[in-house]
Amino acid sequence: MSTSLSQKAAVLRFIAQREFTLKTDLLQQFAIHSSALTRMLEEFVQAGFIEEGGRGQSTGGRKPILYQIKSRRLFLLGLDISRTYSILGLFDLKLTPLDFCTWTMDKQMTPELLIHLMKQQVHQWKEQFSIDSTSLLGLGVGAVGPVDREKGIIIDPQRFHAPGWQHISLREHMAEALQLPVLLENGSNTALLGEHWHDSQQPVNHMLYVHAGVGIRFAVMTDGKLVHGAADNEAAIGQMIIQADGSRLHGQSKTGVLEDYASIQALEQRIHMLYATGQADFAFASDPTAVHFQMMMEQLKAGNPSLKQLFGAAGSYLGIGLANAINLLYPEKVIIGGPLSHYSDDYFEAAAASATANLYGPANYRPLFSKGKLQEKGVAAGAASMLYSLLLL
Repeated sequence: MSTSLSQKAAVLRFIAQREFTLKTDLLQQFAIHSSALTRMLEEFVQAGFIEEGGRGQSTGGRKPILYQIKSRRLFLLGLDISRTYSILGLFDLKLTPLDFCTWTMDKQMTPELLIHLMKQQVHQWKEQFSIDSTSLLGLGVGAVGPVDREKGIIIDPQRFHAPGWQHISLREHMAEALQLPVLLENGSNTALLGEHWHDSQQPVNHMLYVHAGVGIRFAVMTDGKLVHGAADNEAAIGQMIIQADGSRLHGQSKTGVLEDYASIQALEQRIHMLYATGQADFAFASDPTAVHFQMMMEQLKAGNPSLKQLFGAAGSYLGIGLANAINLLYPEKVIIGGPLSHYSDDYFEAAAASATANLYGPANYRPLFSKGKLQEKGVAAGAASMLYSLLLL
């Protein structure tokens, strides 16, 4: 039985996700003949990817070999490009973060400037962690979509304040500047990859990820693999119609879509309307149209009951959209990520409750709802994990 490169990468990833691994663990997990697996493990040892980490418990014969990843054999870079910030992370082969650097995506942050700053940071890390050029495997990028991952292009990110990011061949420019292989994927997909990696001790292979922030974005995984359509549009779930005669935030959007009720911009618009109609019982600033998310967070931390109610209502709307997606996909786990979920328990709990109340299917089916483990570092970590596909080329 021959083994493919993808299967070898999966075996290596399995070992990396655990402290120690037995050959019997791998035989149970993968459809590989014992002799073929032995040869594969020998190849990994010779290549310096894994090493023997001692012996396991004997069941009557020789004690079995424990394998572990040589985590500092190679290093991975992961980059998150979002609307408000970009995060570059340095990881070892176990996807353990060694350091992060964050830049604000303001009106000065052109692609050229970000690449320049990244190049400086990578040079600093090479000196700090004694990394030579052959030990840095590459850069994975998770970016606000839509993207063309095959061509390595960011197409036309919406509501993106930083200039020059439309229709840019990002992979080509970054690869040339850093002299490294570069892989590009949309941010929701890489966030889901990062969460899936960190769920390895209790594998969950059917997952739905939703990012609730300025917009509503999503990603889907089945059988442990990302689902890609004919075109990339991670924001499509935000355009799901949940109220046929509802409001419209933007002229280009359809009427009554999920984003109009469950996003940061929807909450900001709701507060502006309450001020305009004299119904607001909270004060942010002399100019209510200047209200932004950070102001809302400060009021939430202070326990403002009206804002807690507004966030809960927005979460309930998200739950309706989630229920529609869940009833189609039946995931084992639903991760509600993004700043709205991260900073507001009311939003997360209302979304999970609303989704659960609207489920259709077997009575014993209940997906697990989670905020995720990685929070704002998830996109960078997931982007770095994509580089495993380059290990065996």
